[in-house]
Amino acid sequence: MTDTPPDRLSVNPASPFYDEALLDRGIGVRFKGIEKTNVEEYCISEGWVRLAVGRGTDRFGNPMAMKVTGPVEVWFKS
Repeated sequence: MTDTPPDRLSVNPASPFYDEALLDRGIGVRFKGIEKTNVEEYCISEGWVRLAVGRGTDRFGNPMAMKVTGPVEVWFKS
């Protein structure tokens, strides 16, 4: 495994950017200087994260999320 996190990663198994091995390793995300724990998906090159908001779900059972833009930093926790 490399020590560089991927440019884009998602926690949704239906997404083409889902990678279970990387998620099991542990990914930390800092958005606008604040560490976030509710990140559903991120993209470093485009500078956005998709954050889960509240406990609500959409009609497919996925958490409600909003996409916000800004500087994104990603690292492996272990």
